[in-house]
Amino acid sequence: MTHCQHPLCEQTAAQIKIHSTITTNIVERRLLERALLFAELSLISYLPPGQTEKAAKRLGFEDVVFYNNDGSQAYSFANDNDVVIAFRGTEPNEWNDIKADLNVAKVLAETVGRVHRGFKKEVDDLWPMLKKMLSQDQQTLDKHLWFTGHSLGGAMAAICAGRCLLSHIKTSPEQVHTFGGPRIGTKRYVNYAKIDFYRWVNNNDVVTRAPPAWLGFRHAGKEMYLDADGYLKKLNKIQRSADLWKGFVAALKKYEFDYFSDHLIDNYVKCIHRSLSAQTGSDFCYNNHQ
Repeated sequence: MTHCQHPLCEQTAAQIKIHSTITTNIVERRLLERALLFAELSLISYLPPGQTEKAAKRLGFEDVVFYNNDGSQAYSFANDNDVVIAFRGTEPNEWNDIKADLNVAKVLAETVGRVHRGFKKEVDDLWPMLKKMLSQDQQTLDKHLWFTGHSLGGAMAAICAGRCLLSHIKTSPEQVHTFGGPRIGTKRYVNYAKIDFYRWVNNNDVVTRAPPAWLGFRHAGKEMYLDADGYLKKLNKIQRSADLWKGFVAALKKYEFDYFSDHLIDNYVKCIHRSLSAQTGSDFCYNNHQ
């Protein structure tokens, strides 16, 4: 990805609805509150850099750094307590872009097993810059470190967090949250780095089903499934199949194809916000700007 074609790239920070504002340590937040924050950071990473900085301040992050090398892109969002590395994904509404990123060749990983060639290259392009920041910036070393990303960005976040954990960097990831992320490598690879990893899947999101498992690719992390009504649910296989069909039919009635619409980061934000509001019993919003 050399130029952002995501629809959000044409929007301003003022046009983005934001629910979260972090004024304390992220570790003090509940799981759904963290997930909403990370989903919103993944969302604003698609904005132009200047607009991303404005949106990040609304979320409670004053220090924003943009990393870009050969089209591989990420942000670090920092405040007094935390640093969040958010990787920018691909254009989620163009299947041709998704196919280009899901090059199914596997290569030897830097640890064990095999990892997706394209995803590894994206991380390799950014790793020297991120490693320098994470290992030499004393202020960063004193803060909690988190990784997140959407689509390709989710795969990059998982790979980079594992690399960070297994390297000589003193700061280890607290947690990883990915949204609509694809499978990233072989079973041996994904099970090697022991990370607190939450993998969010929105109903029929097609990218979460690729590359195919029959090619040896596996998911890492704990799956967090958002059902056809947009709520976090634990379902057995029969219930899951029925729910997938429910989402598919509901989308057709609106003349949509939910394999793709379910992949939009905007919809991940909406569903997690809906789940959190249901949990708290009211419309969840820490942000006074709304």
